[in-house]
Amino acid sequence: MKYQLEERVTTFSINVLELIKKVRINITNKNIVEQLARSSTSIGANYFEANGSSSKRDFISKIAISKKEAIETQYWLRLLCKTNDNLNQEMTKLQDEAKQIGMILSTIISNVRKTI
Repeated sequence: MKYQLEERVTTFSINVLELIKKVRINITNKNIVEQLARSSTSIGANYFEANGSSSKRDFISKIAISKKEAIETQYWLRLLCKTNDNLNQEMTKLQDEAKQIGMILSTIISNVRKTI
């Protein structure tokens, strides 16, 4: 399952970056797009880092950061959706995926905490 989630978070990041390529950047959404790129790619980066952690506590910490980034990504997608009507369907799918990834990460945190 670990490797499936690695692939899923990687695919998610790629899909967000592909969406960003379609966005017409302007003064209103420039910061939103930059923040979205950072938070969406940080989900996977922190998940991968967690898999190389040296302790369960370090693992939980990195997974928690990844979860927070998934929540932040939902926010940036929501804002971008409000300023780019033409991409609503794609953004809605990505918001849902970010939410699902966040829930998976919450479950991982909960399960690992039970073993400490």
